Amino acid sequence: MNLTTRAKSILSTCILSATLAAPAIQTAQAADELMLAHAYPADHIFHLTSTTFMDELKKSGADIEVDYHPGGSLGDWASLFEQSMEGVVPMTMSFGASEYDPRLDLSWLSYVVDDWKQAREVYGPNGKMTGVYNEILNDLDLAVLGVIPTGFGSIAMRKGIEDVPTNFPADGQGIKMRVPAIPIGIERYKSFGFTPVPMPFSELYTALQLGTIDARGTAPSVEIWQMRDVIESYILTKDYFEHAFWVVNKSWLEDLPADERAKLIAASDATMAKIWDEAQAIDEGFLSKVRGAGVKVVDLSPEEMNKAKEILYAKEWPYMEGIVGPEIMAMMRDIAGLK
Repeated sequence: MNLTTRAKSILSTCILSATLAAPAIQTAQAADELMLAHAYPADHIFHLTSTTFMDELKKSGADIEVDYHPGGSLGDWASLFEQSMEGVVPMTMSFGASEYDPRLDLSWLSYVVDDWKQAREVYGPNGKMTGVYNEILNDLDLAVLGVIPTGFGSIAMRKGIEDVPTNFPADGQGIKMRVPAIPIGIERYKSFGFTPVPMPFSELYTALQLGTIDARGTAPSVEIWQMRDVIESYILTKDYFEHAFWVVNKSWLEDLPADERAKLIAASDATMAKIWDEAQAIDEGFLSKVRGAGVKVVDLSPEEMNKAKEILYAKEWPYMEGIVGPEIMAMMRDIAGLK
């Protein structure tokens, strides 16, 4: 073998070795990819939570690349909840999808807290409910990174309907009320005297616009703002404190290297602290914008509010106890100040 031939042979061997080694090197250096998706637009608190988290993750030096899909591009919130359970979309922000575990209806329970201070103590970082929710969601291969507040949910009437129901159940008679397809929502608005119509969120705007339904429940101020051109009035029943679960697939999380997992959790903790600091102002800001857009905003009188609470404590709460058991409901009664 002459020198030239030998040199070519050595060069070929080096190239082949480098080629074979390259995938291993690339794999070692590649960032973990995390797909994060939710079903709401840019003015929703889910988007603020997502962008804050991505900023905090970058600050932490984590070697995790976020593939972000807002606005329902990968499905509605219930579909994304299921995809996170399966690990297809490892991280999402979603409401309690009780078709996968009826105990998740606990997140929709009525009249647990009356104001934002109480809400933070119960649902906020290190709040009383985080452990309860984690226990439920762990059974679905999900871990709770945080509970995201969206504000107090109330009811709204569509354009063209002048009736303003405030005295329940009498005022609810004959009104078709859209509710999410969750048992506790159907139970609540039936107790309030309405005719519940379970319907996906994606169909809600058109249904209000066409008059397929007369009203909608489970409505925080941000959603009234988004649908303001089809809303006549917004009645502040404040019948529950709306909050969502920020979850990550538990198996995916546990497969991360320990240092990367620690950085992700630290970033999520920092995000939740910031979001709870800002959430009340965001909610109140949207309510102010709703008023400014010409939607009639109506408060219940103290007597009407007390009556609404009495109805749901008497009907919805025993219903929920049959699902989650007396121990959890005793805790909820203690939180709500009920004897």
